[in-house]
Amino acid sequence: MREKKETITQGLPRPSLAKTPTGIRGLDEIVQGGLPKGRVVLVAGGPGSGKTLLAMEFLVRGAIDYGEPGVFVAFEETVEELSCNFVSLGFNLEQLVQEGKLIIDYVHLDRSEMEATGEHNLDGLFVRLGYAIDSIGAKRVVLDTLEMLFAGLPNEGIVRAELQRLFRWLKARGVTAIMTAERGNETLTRYGMEEYVSDCVITLDHRVHEQISTRRLHVLKYRGSTHGTNEYPFLIDEDGISVLPVTSMRLDHAVCTDRISTGIAGLDSMLGGKGIFRGSSVLLSGTAGMGKTTFAASFADGACRRGERVLYLPFEEAPQQIIRNMHAVGLDLAPWVQQGLLNLHAVRPTLYGLEMHLAKIHRLVEDFRPSLVIADPVTNLIAAGTLAESEAMLARLIDWLKSQQISAVFTSLTPGGTALERSQVGISSLMDTWLMLTAIESSGERNRGIQIVKSRGMAHSNQIREFLIGDHGIELCDVYTGPMGVLTGAARFTQEAREEAERVLREQEIKHHRNQLKRKQAVLEAQIAALHAQFEAERSEIDLAIAQAQHLETTLASDRDEMGRLRHGDAASGPQQSEN
Repeated sequence: MREKKETITQGLPRPSLAKTPTGIRGLDEIVQGGLPKGRVVLVAGGPGSGKTLLAMEFLVRGAIDYGEPGVFVAFEETVEELSCNFVSLGFNLEQLVQEGKLIIDYVHLDRSEMEATGEHNLDGLFVRLGYAIDSIGAKRVVLDTLEMLFAGLPNEGIVRAELQRLFRWLKARGVTAIMTAERGNETLTRYGMEEYVSDCVITLDHRVHEQISTRRLHVLKYRGSTHGTNEYPFLIDEDGISVLPVTSMRLDHAVCTDRISTGIAGLDSMLGGKGIFRGSSVLLSGTAGMGKTTFAASFADGACRRGERVLYLPFEEAPQQIIRNMHAVGLDLAPWVQQGLLNLHAVRPTLYGLEMHLAKIHRLVEDFRPSLVIADPVTNLIAAGTLAESEAMLARLIDWLKSQQISAVFTSLTPGGTALERSQVGISSLMDTWLMLTAIESSGERNRGIQIVKSRGMAHSNQIREFLIGDHGIELCDVYTGPMGVLTGAARFTQEAREEAERVLREQEIKHHRNQLKRKQAVLEAQIAALHAQFEAERSEIDLAIAQAQHLETTLASDRDEMGRLRHGDAASGPQQSEN
């Protein structure tokens, strides 16, 4: 039977329900494009839940963003009261009225007069409302609230009949209408019937749990359309309403292969020499006093130096305190704030609930459009909810930031006496890079070290590097290994001093040996010179004796020649014999 049904419907176009966008942040995403066009929507909630604000913003956004004029019929607040109340939210109702984009009509209903006459129907309202719709060509209508409209009718049957007539009349006019209603004790609304005849039902509530308030929105019913079925926190601030979907994000976001610097040269070197991936998440965990905030500020300073925007969310320090403290270690963040590159938005975690924090961060990111978001420290958020709620909130935040390709840095306080390789909020598994700051205690002192527990998709160092926080920020020291292993702090200084002394002593010994060698060489050279001088003296004497002998021989030969000549003999033939 199922296969037959699929065969019949296969290939046929699926008609889509026409919708009217609300223009309210997040709400159109939840209701898949907007409210049902030309139908009636019921917005129910208790006092202070935001019913009137949601309805009025629906009209204002329609008039400004979509060119659809609207009519607001109030039964409780006057036109002057409404205009004054919405000025603080940036809604200039008087200007919209003057431009013919909005009509606000206050209908005074006196319950005692209605009870006295015993007559009450909606004919007068239809005439009045129809005139207002026709005068500006309204496409949107709000009636605020139904309780006041039917307050004088004790007969439930009459209320039901008039309510159905009102709904039919609005649909016949083709306007998209919102009706607000108070929550009932045992039913959704006071009369318990509006939700059945409405095409779409949205409930609002304002909860206070452990002194922390949270507003939530729930689409209870939506005929003819799919919609988000969860409860969604929404934020009311100076820009109106912002609704944040909290459904699980699908893991199908795009990734980036670009690498960005952490702002610390030594840390970049540990991360393969290129830093982290853009759009990735980084966890900085460690006990108190390890320098987590200084590392986070270094990330921010590095991004601002690249001309990128940074949203810094400190949960325990005021912005001016952070700027002052970082200036003391050579990180001047004030110019980045003045240039609009750094936005320090500090609030206490207990200011509102976790979902409200999430909604607020969404709003800040959408308005500021940063490339880096820093939350310092996220462990403080546990004060605004349970551990499980904190983990769920942070998981949604991490996924959303990744989908926007926004890099994120989260600092996490690790309580003393607990396992270091565990973040208190339990989000380490969601992080792309986990940097652990540890205390290294030796020789009676406590030093700081950093190690990379993990860094997905890149080669990284497995060393524990000592780092110093000085006048020029964070400086990572080279790993120093002594006889007993890696040394830090005073032990390293002592060992370095010992090795320096040994080096100096070795140099002195080498110098002494060289001097001895030079002296020996000098003595040897002197001895050689003396022997050479003696040799020269003796050679001179021998040369003189030889010269004298040769001179004597020459003289003797000359004398013989002379004697021969005197004897008239031939010197060459020798002596002549006498004749006999």
